[in-house]
Amino acid sequence: MTDEITKIAVFRNKEIRKTIHKNEWWFSVVDVIEALTGTERPRKYWNDLKKKLVKEGYSEVSENIGQLKLKAPD
Repeated sequence: MTDEITKIAVFRNKEIRKTIHKNEWWFSVVDVIEALTGTERPRKYWNDLKKKLVKEGYSEVSENIGQLKLKAPD
């Protein structure tokens, strides 16, 4: 992670992991979902949401989503 900077943002008293990658800020979707919905299982929520979007015809959701390495919240 030589060209990446990882930091924490706070939204609604929840920590949101973020990193800068290729001069763009990238945020953890799972952390954002947890902050917005208050769900106890944000990964499950995100997985179910992706399935629903694909079912509705948004197949590019799964194809275009990359995953950057971020430090675990714990």
